[in-house]
Amino acid sequence: MPQIVFLPHEDLCPDGAVVEAQTGESILDAALRNGIQIEHACEKSCACTTCHVIIREGFDNLEPSDDLEDDMLDKAWGLEPDSRLSCQAKVADEDLVVEIPKYTVNQVSEG
Repeated sequence: MPQIVFLPHEDLCPDGAVVEAQTGESILDAALRNGIQIEHACEKSCACTTCHVIIREGFDNLEPSDDLEDDMLDKAWGLEPDSRLSCQAKVADEDLVVEIPKYTVNQVSEG
């Protein structure tokens, strides 16, 4: 079973975390199942960027993003070449190292 290493995040997992993930499970679902409360304002429908993460290792093992995800990612704070929406990125057979950005753009909570 693949593992996801979440790098330390000041609010969500200060010490970092290593979690087991099921093949085909989204990064977001694996995080939530393990108590890492990544924001997801659109309820996993690929309609916002609040669940944006950066894949530090294992990016090439994820299924490619589709056009809708790419369009949403263009609006994400701190976008990097290895950015993905955690609600859309599905775990394959390999381990991942994931960074949760310090900030997010949440149109709902910011008014």
